[in-house]
Amino acid sequence: MKQEAGAFGLEGLDSAEAARRLASDGPNSLPDAGGRRWGRIARDAAGEPMYLLLVGAATVYLVLGEPLEGAFLFGMVLLMLCLTLYQEGRTERALKALRDLGAPSALVWRDGHVQRLPASELVEGDLVELGEGDRVPADGLLLAASGLLADESLLTGESVPVGKLAAPQGAPAAAPGGAGLPWVYSGTLVVQGHGLASVSATGVRSEIGRIGAALGRIVPPRGRLQRETATLARRLAVLGGSVSVLLVALLIVRGSAPLQALLAGIALSMSMLPEEFPVILTVFPAIGAWRLARSQVLTRRLAAIEILGSTSVLCVDKTGTLTENRMAVARLWRDGAVHEAMGDAALAPAQRELLACALRASRPPGSDPMEAAFWRLAGTALGDGGAVPAGWRMLHEYGLTPQRPALVHVWEGGDGRIVVALKGAPETVAAMCRRAHGGPALEAALEAAARMAADGLRVLAVARTSLPVAAAAWPEDPAELEPELLGLVALADPLRPDIPAAVAACRVAGLRVVMITGDHPETARAIARQAGLGAADGGPEGVLGGKEIDELDDAALAQRLARVTVCARIAPQQKLRLVQALQRGGAVVAMTGDGVNDAPALRAADVGVAMGLRGTDVAREAAELTLLDDRFASLVESIAAGRRIFANMRKSMCYVMAMHVPIAGMALLPVLLGWPVMLYPLHIVFLELVIDPACSLAFENEPPEPDLMRRPPRAPAEALFGRAAFASALLQGGWVLALAVALYGWALSWLPEPQARASAFAGLVLCNLALLLSNRQRDGVGRTLRAANPVFWAIAAGAVALLGLAVYVPAAAGLLMLAPPPPAALAAAVAVPLLGLAGLELRKWLAARTAPRRA
Repeated sequence: MKQEAGAFGLEGLDSAEAARRLASDGPNSLPDAGGRRWGRIARDAAGEPMYLLLVGAATVYLVLGEPLEGAFLFGMVLLMLCLTLYQEGRTERALKALRDLGAPSALVWRDGHVQRLPASELVEGDLVELGEGDRVPADGLLLAASGLLADESLLTGESVPVGKLAAPQGAPAAAPGGAGLPWVYSGTLVVQGHGLASVSATGVRSEIGRIGAALGRIVPPRGRLQRETATLARRLAVLGGSVSVLLVALLIVRGSAPLQALLAGIALSMSMLPEEFPVILTVFPAIGAWRLARSQVLTRRLAAIEILGSTSVLCVDKTGTLTENRMAVARLWRDGAVHEAMGDAALAPAQRELLACALRASRPPGSDPMEAAFWRLAGTALGDGGAVPAGWRMLHEYGLTPQRPALVHVWEGGDGRIVVALKGAPETVAAMCRRAHGGPALEAALEAAARMAADGLRVLAVARTSLPVAAAAWPEDPAELEPELLGLVALADPLRPDIPAAVAACRVAGLRVVMITGDHPETARAIARQAGLGAADGGPEGVLGGKEIDELDDAALAQRLARVTVCARIAPQQKLRLVQALQRGGAVVAMTGDGVNDAPALRAADVGVAMGLRGTDVAREAAELTLLDDRFASLVESIAAGRRIFANMRKSMCYVMAMHVPIAGMALLPVLLGWPVMLYPLHIVFLELVIDPACSLAFENEPPEPDLMRRPPRAPAEALFGRAAFASALLQGGWVLALAVALYGWALSWLPEPQARASAFAGLVLCNLALLLSNRQRDGVGRTLRAANPVFWAIAAGAVALLGLAVYVPAAAGLLMLAPPPPAALAAAVAVPLLGLAGLELRKWLAARTAPRRA
């Protein structure tokens, strides 16, 4: 596009003028409806049932004439609200950071050279380069276009792409949807071709700006985990409310004062309300996605984190994912002679002619690594650096298509003759040259291509022809121009050094890696061998070709895929069939892609993974994840992170449910046994001050278990908090409840009520810490203590300090109806959680002997 921009004498705006227009017109963006501000977070939190119950309890205390207790509860409401604001604010900051990382960008001419800028910084008058797969960043007039097709369905509802023509002299404004118009519109997609546009409208002044408000009001549906957990929480809330009503009635029948009975009922409702579940489902994925972004993996949809832990097959591109995408011309082949281009030897005239022809079949230096390699070699091997000869102009371009992986340029030379230059896959170019070439010459070229491909090189064939005059209408098939094969160019793209270790890690983790590439089968086989993909040496069973895929039905393709790890000469549209075939076999598939035609496969995959450096906007928007550094190792690290996040979410929910069992039991059982009420709303608030940060902060910071990536993938249908986890939580909570009831009953037998309550309450708080410690890791407590988690120790220290204040500071003890217990009772309050921890560890040991270890 540099030649086209230069042809118009345009160099774009200078930075000072662009800054002035940006200050005047505002950013090129729609009003942000993606995040929640502090006021909305506070309103949403204040409407939660837990806060309403606390406010109700505080009001009851005021009615009872106990303003100190009421004021204390209102203070606890504010404290818990501040904690919620901190947690939600941290989540919103993480989500905002993800949105900023995923913000669109554009190639813009500024200060005489092209640069990539955030799309929000575009202003009217900017020159923007558009290429296949780009999302148009602003409304604009096309000054140049080559085969440009745009999908404007976002604005028109019409799914058929429309062709665009350039109008460098200007054109009257037109509505979206018309074919042959020179206007492009913000938010639409370039599905083919490329062009240069002058920005005419940005932000709310663009066509999409008129409907932006409606888009902002769209609320995305809740994920499966949110729906399942909301159902569980709703059932527990209904159960808690029903039992609380019965408890209030029972206390009144037994002669308790109605307001005191109401306080006990509110305490029971609070104890049975797992209000931490929504926090877990919000904080863990958001902070986990933020951590992934720091590791160069951008999460566009948080639900993908849930699926990562169950991914069983990774379908990955070769170029740029397994290899470095740092290509260099390695060999030039012509008429049977091979020139090693990596050395210092000068190119012979025949090789210089071959390279010059390859350049005429290339676009100006841009993002394509193969064409960039041609231009780099030309800079040292050709005297003019490969520049287009004076007087030449391009007449026509046949772009790359899945059916014809070759690029054809038709030029008018300075002397009026027509020159056709093309390059592409050797088989494709050879087929196009059969009219002008005999069979033996083409077969020799194809054999040479196969030999170079076997060395891991990527091979392109170059051809040309001349015409006396320009055609009145260019044929649909460029083979009708009868090109003649000129030679072969082989490019080296080294394997990334971290690939063998990453592939080995996948094998240990039960992940199958399938390489999918458009390259020659021998090139693919050589790279697979270097990467350590096992079936690369498995003869014909090891490589599946694109032609064979077309000959197989869906069932046969699924069976064939079970025996291969390399798919070569694959067209983009065939990736969709590969994904669906793997899924029919029960696999959970992660698929990488970077092009427009990869979008259907990325959407069909369980986890679509786009490339951040070389991927198109279309691919990034179709995918759930974007590899910002295009590294396969980053994808493997994200799977490990997904397993860790899911495992920690499950541990946190198990801990929360287990802890609510003894809290609810100690709010209910003493009344049923005719004992004094042990837990009032003030005590529940104290316990919640420990549980809330424990479930969201301690477990979110918990490091992965040592064997996390040595376990098989999680079954896709396995619930986050299924029956087994629910039963485990009830068993843990029941054990702690039995100990707490025994402690309270023993203390009541010889101590006054405040001291007995203090003993049981201290035991319950310390049992809470025992549950937290036991649920951190699957292994024994010894290894758990060695696992670094400073947040856990901070929470434990804070809980013990608050407990000491609650028991030994007279004002706090009076509020909580506690009194310092004697040494024997205090020793029992410490012994009970130690006994509880021993029982919890015994349960883990027995479970580890019988249950399979999954993430």
